[in-house]
Amino acid sequence: MERHQISIYFGAILAAVAVSSLIPGGIAMEGVINPALALMLFVTFLQVPLAELQHALTHGRFLAALLLGNFVFVPLLVAAMLPFLPIDPLIQLGVLMVLLTPCIDYVVTFAYLGRADARLLLAATPALLIVQMALLPLYLQLFLGGSAADIVQWRPFLEAFAWLIAGPLLLAALLQSAARRGRLAARYMRGLGHLPVPATAAVLFIIVATVMPQLNAAGHAALQVIPLYVAFAVVAPGLGWFAGRLFSLEPRAGRAVAFSTGTRNSLVILPLALAVPGAIPILPAVIVTQTIVELLSELAFIHLIPRLGRKNVS
Repeated sequence: MERHQISIYFGAILAAVAVSSLIPGGIAMEGVINPALALMLFVTFLQVPLAELQHALTHGRFLAALLLGNFVFVPLLVAAMLPFLPIDPLIQLGVLMVLLTPCIDYVVTFAYLGRADARLLLAATPALLIVQMALLPLYLQLFLGGSAADIVQWRPFLEAFAWLIAGPLLLAALLQSAARRGRLAARYMRGLGHLPVPATAAVLFIIVATVMPQLNAAGHAALQVIPLYVAFAVVAPGLGWFAGRLFSLEPRAGRAVAFSTGTRNSLVILPLALAVPGAIPILPAVIVTQTIVELLSELAFIHLIPRLGRKNVS
């Protein structure tokens, strides 16, 4: 399923479009979004080696390049794109939320398929998650200024973080700890290890099926941000590769940084976006549009990024 996840995700999106178009008025699935997201994030976090955070910190040059690429170079790229964003504050918020947060889940599979050091990237994912959640409010305040306070009501935002990100993350850490000590927990964890791709596909189906009936209100927003997402997909991996070169990383590690800077955390950030008052349909449409552009981009990344540093590989 991991090897064919791009096809599975597009299949889920197309199925949602087909089903919602066949049912008058669409499917009322708003109440299912948060439970589906919580399940997806729980099984996703189970794949993140939380106990290896200390191990990741020993790879100082790789972690430094990863943090530099994602939290300095990418924000600078987003700042350069800011004048080209639509003036609608909700659209701006959605674009900023998704582009300022690096992926922690399927990027590892794409990095493996693209001949990058996926294990090194996997070990660093807890650090990526912690840093992005700490910096996101600061970035939003920096880029949106006073309007951030008007758009984002921090109490529901923090509640969404607690229940839909921190909660699943804590449960995943507890199960990982139990699995290292007992066979039963390890068996459960192996079984849940088959769920990330189906759970992600289910979330995509639910979100698209929910947004489709309101597409007339959100379609213009999706169309306006597509060129920005395409531009990001073209430039961001190069910034990651450059960060790797600054720290003299070997080619496979440099490719991992390139995959990371080019891949965003759209579905993990979605519950925080949905906590914004009046989020539906604009914010989900803007964020899922980035997911669609990104999945297409990953097909190119898998073929192009392995060429980076090829002359240096014996």
